[in-house]
Parts: sequence; C-alpha cells; structure tokens
Amino acid sequence: MTQSLTTQASSFSAKFTLDKAHYTECYTQSSTLTHDKKTYFKANILTVFGLIILFATPVNPYAAWFVIACGILESISVYYHKPWWVMRQMLSKASRSEVKLTIDEQGILTESFHINNRILWTDVTAVTETELGFVIYFSLGKTVMGKDIASKSYISKSCLANDACAFIAEKSPASAQKK
Repeated sequence: MTQSLTTQASSFSAKFTLDKAHYTECYTQSSTLTHDKKTYFKANILTVFGLIILFATPVNPYAAWFVIACGILESISVYYHKPWWVMRQMLSKASRSEVKLTIDEQGILTESFHINNRILWTDVTAVTETELGFVIYFSLGKTVMGKDIASKSYISKSCLANDACAFIAEKSPASAQKK
C-alpha cells in the first residue's frame, strides 16, 4: 500500500492504493459473517427442498436437480465468501487506482478517478475501532416505509497518522454522547 499524509488544523489527507492487501484487510476487519448453522440455513433448505421434489413428487427431475445445485452453490458461496468478495473487488474498474482520503470537520471524503463520496459526520451512527482500522457505520437516508438505510465503510489505520485516528475516535457518536 502506497501512502502519503498531509495534516492541517482539523483536516487530514492521505492517499492509498486499492490493491489486494487493502481489500483483504477491509474484509477481515469489517465482515460480520460467521460460519455456523444459521449461516448455512438457506443452503440447507434449498437442498432438502430439492431432495423432496426429487423423491416425493412426480415433477421433472431436472427441476429438482436445479434446486439441489442451487443449495450446493449457496453453501460454496458462504464457505468461500472472503476470496469471492476480494476477487470481485479486484475485477472492478476501481481496482489498483489511487484514492485520496480527506477527513475534516464535515466528514470523510474519498476521491478517485472512479468515485467521489462524502460521509457526513451527522450521518455517522457508529464508529468501531478495530485492530487495523475503523469501521464507520452511517445512514444513507430513509426508505419509503421510513426505515433507515444503513451502510458501512472501512478506513485502514495504515494510511492515517495518529492525529487522524484520534480525530476519528473523537468524532464517533459514542464519544460525542460522553461530552
């Protein structure tokens, strides 16, 4: 990961490259996927449903085998979730591009050739500090039904100075409630 850093009063800038190491760190630090019975529930239901269709109904066996194959494919996609996610990111047009990260009083701005995105501090609902970075949880607005559309973003500490890390921790909604 290439990096550079510029610091001004309450404004921090850094640059990093979207490479395989960065994507792997993003996944390992922000993923909430666990490999337990609940995670494989949908795959198991599909497989059992396909077996019921195959052995207990006069339906065409090709339909049953299709449902069974979907269940097996779902199991594989859950088991290999991390490499699949990293590979998809590496195949994206943004892969290997340089990103400029700016953290200031307004929020977090990420700029590259492919995307310009700002997360405002007023939209941030939580900040979780991990061993290698920060997971920023934020709201994208409300649905038609009035529910929040939640999202998350990961910022690696490897491209941040200690002052920038302290600034992010200070801007966390949890630290704002303590004041």
